[in-house]
Amino acid sequence: MPDITVYTSRTCRVCRMVKDFLDDAGLPYEEIHVDLNPVAMLKLIGKRGRFTVPQTEIGGTWIAGFDPLKMLETVNTLNKG
Repeated sequence: MPDITVYTSRTCRVCRMVKDFLDDAGLPYEEIHVDLNPVAMLKLIGKRGRFTVPQTEIGGTWIAGFDPLKMLETVNTLNKG
């Protein structure tokens, strides 16, 4: 199972959709609240060159926003490799 990290903020509705999807799919993830952690926010900007949430990193692949199909495809591809 690839590592999954979701960068969120507390007021982001789309972030909640991503987390609900991952929970429903049984995929464990680490959540990082960038609105509560300025260091994490700066790291996200450094990695992605922008500050929007949600940003999901799955095994080194980045997915912006809520894209459940891409999330599942990425997990399945990494599980096969």
